[in-house]
Amino acid sequence: MAETTYAVPYEMLRQWAQKTPNKVYLRQPVNRVYREKTWAQVHDEVLRLASAFRALGLKKGDVVAILGKNTSEWFIADFACAAAGLIPAPIYFTAGADTIRYVLEHSEAKAIILGKLDDLKPASEGIPEGIITIAQPYKTLPCDHQMTDLIAKHGPLKDVNVPTMEDTFSLLYTSGTTGEPKGIVVTFRNIGYSSTTAVEALKYTEHDRLISYLPLAHITERAMVQHVGLYHGCSVAFVESLETFAEDVRNAAPTIFISVPRLWMKFQSGILAKMPQAKLDRLLRIPILRSVVKNKIKTLLGFKNVRIAGSGAAPISPAVLAWFARLGINITEGFGMSETSGLVTVNYPFQLSKIGTVGGPAKGAKIKISEEGELLVSGDCIVKGYYKAAETTAATFRDGWLHTGDMGEIDTDGCLKITGRVKELFKTAKGKYVAPVPIESLIAENPYVEQICVMGSGLPQPVAVVVMGPGAGKVAQMSEELTGLGETLKKVNARLESHEKLSHFFVARDPWTIENGLLTPTMKTKRNLIEKKYKDVVARPNSNGNAVVFEQGSS
Repeated sequence: MAETTYAVPYEMLRQWAQKTPNKVYLRQPVNRVYREKTWAQVHDEVLRLASAFRALGLKKGDVVAILGKNTSEWFIADFACAAAGLIPAPIYFTAGADTIRYVLEHSEAKAIILGKLDDLKPASEGIPEGIITIAQPYKTLPCDHQMTDLIAKHGPLKDVNVPTMEDTFSLLYTSGTTGEPKGIVVTFRNIGYSSTTAVEALKYTEHDRLISYLPLAHITERAMVQHVGLYHGCSVAFVESLETFAEDVRNAAPTIFISVPRLWMKFQSGILAKMPQAKLDRLLRIPILRSVVKNKIKTLLGFKNVRIAGSGAAPISPAVLAWFARLGINITEGFGMSETSGLVTVNYPFQLSKIGTVGGPAKGAKIKISEEGELLVSGDCIVKGYYKAAETTAATFRDGWLHTGDMGEIDTDGCLKITGRVKELFKTAKGKYVAPVPIESLIAENPYVEQICVMGSGLPQPVAVVVMGPGAGKVAQMSEELTGLGETLKKVNARLESHEKLSHFFVARDPWTIENGLLTPTMKTKRNLIEKKYKDVVARPNSNGNAVVFEQGSS
């Protein structure tokens, strides 16, 4: 059977520049004013920057790192790398100096493009001598070259690179919950498949509006927003800052909005801080007010025009999805990994009955569960392997299947349920293994709980460490009754096997964030570090038998 050939990113950019040259493609807010670029303008700037790359001595196959927040210039730099035959290696804009240096040295990057950064110190300390530095027009480090000057001084590139399907499209370095990030080799076949065949059911069109704010160093944003948007002619808006996020979403009026579980739970907490659950329940029971309340919440979030709301990158509790569904916000959950170059399964069209699963496989993707209960994936989505890591590649990609490290089940309708990570299983003092993710999903049925980590290695029973949302008030003023955790503990334990039952809840004083090192740049919990942080306090004997223990200190 002949292998499928897909269009490459530059060809799609050229196509839209010819078909809709004057249509606005990118909308970048700067000091609360939107700078708009049409498809024709972006195409022209991409070719000019690609020409400048060549003039700087960069050759086909050279790696160029990109470090900065999401901007229109980030897109242009990335597309220009492809046009010039260079290999982009994005770095998370929250990365520390050691990670920045590691990625640059491991990838042997010849140049780095620096964009918007909140903290310049990690980049200043992490970029080695001798690497070409190029600055986007934002607050960033002093650089050898200015991107806007390079574009202005060079004519469009004539001999645009024509890659094969097996050529390297990009190196993607994992955010990594443990150890050094792994460099994943994504091919043009991978990105072509992810941008077309994998998302056929979602029916992206040139009339869709996207907003880009999740890290572009991660496959979810790179595939599902940047490149799916490119292949389907969607317009894309950006966010200026964390403070303007809500306003920028409303201004963008997206028709497709992709987020991660951590942010969906923050949205939930924000709504409950303004309207307590009891009041919300009461209003939703009144037919004449139900639609008014739903529309008000959608307007507040900027979701009035959203036709697809999506969640990915980490597990989300079915309770959170059901909570939003009551508000008329149907969140389509999907599953994918960096190693699958994007989407593998998706619950779309949205089915309420399939909440708790991540839907069935996308067209062209195959899934199965091994005898050990591990999820295996195959298809054009599977990447070439790990950069400079032959042993790890051989151990992970075997017999045409990616061994994901996720545990899963496939129901009679072919829908996948992720039950946890193989490495997340822990053994209690009773010698029984416990999977934390299903228990965390049950705890999330309490809408005031915003972050959860179930732990218990070596303990008589597991313990749940939780962070409460703003709707529950300040930790210093909380009580078991106010949080509802006592009742939650009873309900959760009633649904667990004896060895899984929680001894108590420990309410942490401070949220887990990227800044304090307890979340990855894609907002996954760094379970090993959270367990280390709270290991001693959760291991203390709970002599009073309290269902809820609060971390000491003011909030």
